[in-house]
Amino acid sequence: MLSAESITCLITQNALEWPGQLRGDGLLLTLGSPLQPLTAPSARVIDLADQSSIDGLYSEPVTDWTSYEMMPGEMLLGAVEQPLRLGPGVMGVIGGLSHLARVGLAVHVTSPFVLPGWNGHLTLELVNTGPAVLRLHHGMPLGRLLVFAVNGPHSNNVAPHPFYGHESDLKSRYADEFPANPSQR
Repeated sequence: MLSAESITCLITQNALEWPGQLRGDGLLLTLGSPLQPLTAPSARVIDLADQSSIDGLYSEPVTDWTSYEMMPGEMLLGAVEQPLRLGPGVMGVIGGLSHLARVGLAVHVTSPFVLPGWNGHLTLELVNTGPAVLRLHHGMPLGRLLVFAVNGPHSNNVAPHPFYGHESDLKSRYADEFPANPSQR
């Protein structure tokens, strides 16, 4: 794991771009816009091989907000306020703030890894697992990104991922990326 001093050096060398705050030895992730609520779909079953079926899980994104009341059991996608770019020799690991976990807010419920070449706004999967409504605020700290150097040889040509990092579209693109027919992958 890299120290704050090493992270600052990477920023100076343009190997990492981060306009946000460093907190300890990590990047402080704050909640931005949009928020993407999930909704009860009209279909009883969501077919993960059908992108239009997946798209039925989402209601309209919330773009102009200062606070949002998150119901118990609700899942919400939230963009990290600051964009991030990781160079070819740098990766990150997302971790939620334990203060929030202690009130029932799970901040990132999937793989914590951010791979080399990432460029854009991270998306956090927020779930209210507690018994109370939680009021979220635009710009509130939600987690940290710990930064690591990739060990060993690596390519300086990292291809951008076609679906990730787009601030305005947080929805899953699973069926688009992994078609049901293996020959289309």
